[in-house]
Amino acid sequence: MKIELVTTLKRQATRILAELHESKEPVLITEHGQPSAYLIDVDDFEHMQNRMQILEGIARGETAIQENRTLTHAEAKKAMGKWLK
Repeated sequence: MKIELVTTLKRQATRILAELHESKEPVLITEHGQPSAYLIDVDDFEHMQNRMQILEGIARGETAIQENRTLTHAEAKKAMGKWLK
């Protein structure tokens, strides 16, 4: 992973962005020697957001199973009948 100072980002943003888009490698931005932010490509960010939504849905489903909040197929079909017509 590439690491850049925030001052370098301010001065050379165009170059850093061009390299980011070419390499698709995230850039860690530091301030006063400490990690401050990650700079990532837009497509990579959107892909990560989509994956997170899927994983959150799976986690909600697992929680529902653990809490015994489940329906049989017939119950689910009946409950969703208005959308399945």
